[in-house]
Amino acid sequence: MADLVEIADAADPRLADYRDLRDVELRKNLEAEHGLFLAEGEKVVRRAIEAGFTARSFLMAPRWLDGLADVLDRSDAPCFVVAEDMAEEVTGFHVHRGALASLERRPLPPVEDVLAGARSVLVLEDIVDHTNVGAILRSGAAFEFDAVLLAPRCADPLYRRSIKVAMGAVFTMPWTRVPDWYDALPALSRAGFTTVAMTLAPDAVPIEEAVQGLDKVALVLGSEGHGLSPRWEESADRRAIIPMAPGIDSLNVAAATAVACYVTARR
Repeated sequence: MADLVEIADAADPRLADYRDLRDVELRKNLEAEHGLFLAEGEKVVRRAIEAGFTARSFLMAPRWLDGLADVLDRSDAPCFVVAEDMAEEVTGFHVHRGALASLERRPLPPVEDVLAGARSVLVLEDIVDHTNVGAILRSGAAFEFDAVLLAPRCADPLYRRSIKVAMGAVFTMPWTRVPDWYDALPALSRAGFTTVAMTLAPDAVPIEEAVQGLDKVALVLGSEGHGLSPRWEESADRRAIIPMAPGIDSLNVAAATAVACYVTARR
């Protein structure tokens, strides 16, 4: 059972995991150094623990203790209890969902393990916005995709904002990073997947046509600004578009993923 530890000083060193959550670069360095990530909100904290992640600690305002009592009963990690204004002082924002947890990261699994038994996967190249990465994972989970692969420069799915937008889907959706960016798509083709790049290339066909009848498919999506790199666009087995009204040539990458996942799931 978690020990409840009341803290009255925002400078208390035991709160180090929760400091300056708005400073993205600082948080990336801190979380990588200490092998941790943060979950925010009752539902997300609960889903992280239920998925088997080990808590380092919890940070809660008193009114959230009852709602997460069963989670705290199953953990030996300390629960730091602070006033809501102190939580804001420590984290740098209003913690309106009341509860945070610091959890231990797991080593990333090999690509082969993530793809074992998979038929539908998402492959992300250089998507750097944490909100977009979280939304993409949520769409993949909603439409029963089996896994997500990320290029080395993609945003961290375990960054607090990604987790929050994904509503915890990152805890149950198998994912990892591809170690070889250059040969990533040919390697998927050799593994039996048809890679379908979402692009405005001249030979792109409607997504319904591109995925029709495929057994194992990998949807490939590129960065928010420039889309896919020439290497990934050209090395994909097929290229696809989402048909839309004249004068509108594209959607936000997260919205495009949701549409493409919906169509692909019904292939």
